[in-house]
Amino acid sequence: MAFETHCFSLCKVLALSFALFGLVAVGEGRFKGFRKFDVVQDSSHGAMSEELWFIQKLDHFNGADSRVWKQRYFVNEDFYRPGGPVFLMIGGEGPANPAWMKEGTWLTYAQKLGALCFMLEHRFYGKSHPTTDLSTDNLRFLSSRQALADLAHFRTVMGESRGLTNRKWVAFGGSYPGSLATWFRLKYPHLVHASVATSAPVFATVNFPEYLEVVWRSLASENADCPVLVKKASDTLAERLKDPKTFENITKDFNLCSTLQIQSEMDSAYFLESVAGNFMDVVQYNEDNRGFEGVLGTNITIKVLCDVMGDASLGDPYTRYVAVARLMMDTYSVKCLDVSFSNYVRDMTNMSWDGPAAGGGRQWVYQTCSEFGFYQSTDSPNQPFTGFPLDYQVNQCASFYNISSKEVAEAVAQTNEYYGGYDIQSSRIVFPNGSIDPWHALGITADIAAELPAVFIKGTAHCANMYPARSQDLPQLSEARDHVFLLLQQWLK
Repeated sequence: MAFETHCFSLCKVLALSFALFGLVAVGEGRFKGFRKFDVVQDSSHGAMSEELWFIQKLDHFNGADSRVWKQRYFVNEDFYRPGGPVFLMIGGEGPANPAWMKEGTWLTYAQKLGALCFMLEHRFYGKSHPTTDLSTDNLRFLSSRQALADLAHFRTVMGESRGLTNRKWVAFGGSYPGSLATWFRLKYPHLVHASVATSAPVFATVNFPEYLEVVWRSLASENADCPVLVKKASDTLAERLKDPKTFENITKDFNLCSTLQIQSEMDSAYFLESVAGNFMDVVQYNEDNRGFEGVLGTNITIKVLCDVMGDASLGDPYTRYVAVARLMMDTYSVKCLDVSFSNYVRDMTNMSWDGPAAGGGRQWVYQTCSEFGFYQSTDSPNQPFTGFPLDYQVNQCASFYNISSKEVAEAVAQTNEYYGGYDIQSSRIVFPNGSIDPWHALGITADIAAELPAVFIKGTAHCANMYPARSQDLPQLSEARDHVFLLLQQWLK
């Protein structure tokens, strides 16, 4: 999920990767990896749709708790025809971006079907602040189950207040919000008639090494030598991080914000993961059309990175790896690279809504620790990177939220027990996924049943079918969008 997601290295999770961009419907996607380069762009998109506020319960599962808060949402009534369906775009692990109220495939469907469109921001993200801060005690109210209850209550009240109770509601979401779209139909079938669950990871898992295995295959689809060269470079960097004599050169090579210091395995893992994130994010969002929502860097594709890695005139594979990092920094106007793990811990444990991780990083990593896992480790031999194993990922749960590795494993098992993992017993849910997108490894890529179809799109990345269409789209992407529309047309008869 979702994940804008998607982010997401956001200061890894920070400056926001969720992703976390300003997606609403498309979650971060890289989930535990909001990359620090993926900063939300301050664009004019925000002024395009009026912010509205909905009174929501803090805890839907405790009748004795009467506390409430205001949840942000948006409406587009431009296409609504009396008697038409209602579309509900589900927000994810980042701010809801009003750009989605003006552009996107779902609005093309809405125009054809006469739908009224809502977009609901996820609790604890964007401007939807249920609590005074992001303390671990308050984050216990952040969960997919509470988010689904938010959706259910919103749908019920809007149905009653706007005379839409008997209309057919359709949920949309991409990445983590795609999972929510699946589970909304699964858990509240009386409230939502159908769902479009794009790039939705429906199976929770603590260790997710398959993510990087797909990264290898996606790089190799451009050039078979590309992931081999990336692996050589990553191995070389990992080896040099063991020798303090190399630290001065590495600091200059990667234009680090401060002289490199490696005092623990967490320090080296954070650095190695941060640099690998350049490739992970480009693969996840390869050749997508995110530019409409103000995201920079969409011109950096798998081909661009593999061309750099294959350019022998630059030097050895390590030097080319450095060149990729410099290219990314230039693209996003990043003056220097902060790979200090202690700074990351400082930012991630800041509980203020004004803190550097409050854009989604602290919240999303909490959800991975308390519900999903999704840790993109280097524990598989069939992937191109070195040095950030599962232990490094899970140890952060204890450092940030006092959640032990055993508790993470138990929480992930409970998630699959509650939602069913891949075993989805429902109807009228369509699951689009892209073959380039590493998240398809946890999604539905083959039909479960006639009314639980998969749409597997070769050559496309994360949530590609949700973005506005354009002339350079692959034929199979256009066909996938059309197929989803035909399903909706059939289900809404």
